[in-house]
Amino acid sequence: MADAADREDQGVVSLVILGANGDLARRKLIPALFSLHCKGRLPEHINIIGFSRTPFTDDEFRDSMWDSAVELAEVDRPREMYEEFAKRLCYVTGDLGDSEGISRLADRLDQLESTDRPINRLFYLSIAPALYAQAVEALGAAGLASEDSGWRRLVVEKPFGSDLNSALELDLIVRGVFDETQVFRIDHYLGKETVQNLMVLRFANSIFEPIWNQNYVKNIQITVAEEVDVGSRAGYYDRSGVIRDMLQNHLLQLLTIVAMEPPATVDAESLRNRKVDVLRSIRRLSPDDVHTETVAGQYDGYLDQDGVAGGSHTATYAAVRLFVDNWRWKGVPFYLRTGKAMERKVSEVVVEFQTPPHFIFADGVTNPDPPPNVLAICIQPDEGAHLRFQVKVPDRGMEMRSATMEFHYESEFSGQAIPEAYERLLQDAIKGDASLFIRGDQIEESWRIVDPINQAWESNDGSGPLRYAPGSMGPAAADALLAQAGDHWLVGCGPHEDDPEA
Repeated sequence: MADAADREDQGVVSLVILGANGDLARRKLIPALFSLHCKGRLPEHINIIGFSRTPFTDDEFRDSMWDSAVELAEVDRPREMYEEFAKRLCYVTGDLGDSEGISRLADRLDQLESTDRPINRLFYLSIAPALYAQAVEALGAAGLASEDSGWRRLVVEKPFGSDLNSALELDLIVRGVFDETQVFRIDHYLGKETVQNLMVLRFANSIFEPIWNQNYVKNIQITVAEEVDVGSRAGYYDRSGVIRDMLQNHLLQLLTIVAMEPPATVDAESLRNRKVDVLRSIRRLSPDDVHTETVAGQYDGYLDQDGVAGGSHTATYAAVRLFVDNWRWKGVPFYLRTGKAMERKVSEVVVEFQTPPHFIFADGVTNPDPPPNVLAICIQPDEGAHLRFQVKVPDRGMEMRSATMEFHYESEFSGQAIPEAYERLLQDAIKGDASLFIRGDQIEESWRIVDPINQAWESNDGSGPLRYAPGSMGPAAADALLAQAGDHWLVGCGPHEDDPEA
């Protein structure tokens, strides 16, 4: 099997989690690594080293991770299996700003890597974004990034900068220690099975790609809605806002996959080149455009949450209309929306197709303007895809109604759990496969798209975001944004408004 071959080729791998006692490590990284261990997909010789300021012994660190590893595992795992995995775990107490702590980390690595095999190191920044530059400089100063005995890689979580200038500054620091080929900028959305399925639907099925263009597509809608409010993240969120938290990364990543040209192969550079081409083709918004092409919202009650500044204008909802100015998509609006405290949790891509150029069933038909054909790709929670089309109602002349062909992961792959995104991403980072990671120029282009929106929204011109009720789908102005072109938000995953059972 390929997995077995990968295990043999890796040499010794040391995976260092900086910020190992944080929420990300506990909720995502350690459970994902434990799951990979149970599936036999970790390298045979791997050390997982936690590094943070919390004073732990190795055994205390292992015990502290047991509850998270079991609670968040996709299936029940016996304690004996965790004990075997825990042998790979160890811990170093230290502070990124303390040279003694970094020296202890270096010494522990030398101790663990005492072998004649190739020595490879993966550093995962599971820390606050404000510490990224300090961490990279500390690794460089200690010589830990030097590729004198094997490969060295750096995994950086989003957000990569808070605007274009800060992203460029951080990139200069990172590139001063690591080469671009060593840097794996992670957006966990790209690791989701259902996001990867977008490419399979497009490029492995000849029924879709010929009509995937402005001749047949009326609009494309991308929605990432969350039922939860900002909760305990209020302090961070108030400094970030919905554009930085969701639009600049998750939604634009989905847009690039939907809109990109077919790559020659699925290697990392071909895929990422195509995605950058899309971002460069997106029409930039002027300050005046921001007022007509975007909607900012804030849910009622946001200002009462702990950590939110009084009178904050931070948006918790965004709706944006973008255009990709190339031959394939010229004139096709891409509607993006995302928000907190919304009616339902859903992540989906909805493709609305053009109506037939001549409708031959108009005479005597009760619904001469039938709903359009729609392809909905459901990323979560009801993972799958729906294709909606018109059918004739029996014994009622030429009366028509909508019918839907559906594919659901849960029924099609019954008993086979969808793995957490971090499993795939960690495995790929260890292998050195950057296909699902973000290149530096992709980060730069995404900031060039959203910076004008942020600047206009944060100009404090007195308007502020529009209010919307928790449990709704956002401000009414978001509906008006689509209505300008005769469009409306479509229900992709779930019952449709034209279905009798809806």
